[in-house]
Amino acid sequence: MTFRPLHDRILVRRVKSEEKTKGGIIIPDTAKEKPQEGEVIAVGAGARNEAGQVQPLDVKAGDRILFGKWSGTEIKIDNEDLLIMKESDVLGIIDVQAADERAA
Repeated sequence: MTFRPLHDRILVRRVKSEEKTKGGIIIPDTAKEKPQEGEVIAVGAGARNEAGQVQPLDVKAGDRILFGKWSGTEIKIDNEDLLIMKESDVLGIIDVQAADERAA
C-alpha cells in the first residue's frame, strides 16, 4: 500500500533506539523511551499561504529529523508503526554527513 500525506504533513519512521546503555546494561522494552529521531518517508505538497499559493516543505523524503516528544499521530501501515505529523512539529534536520565528518 502507498500513502501520501496531504498539505504540510509528513510520514515518519522512528529510528531504532539503543538496546544497551553505554555501561552495557540491557534496557527492557517496557523501560525504553520512544526515540525522538526519525526518517521522513513521504511528504505532502505543502501548505497554502495567504495568497493561495502552495509553499513547499523544507523537509523531503529521506531526511533524518528530530521531533518533539508528543508530536504526531501513531498509525500502522503494512504492519509497520509510523507517525504522521505536521512539518511545524519538526525541530530540525540532522545532517548525517556532517556528523560523520566530525567523528572522523
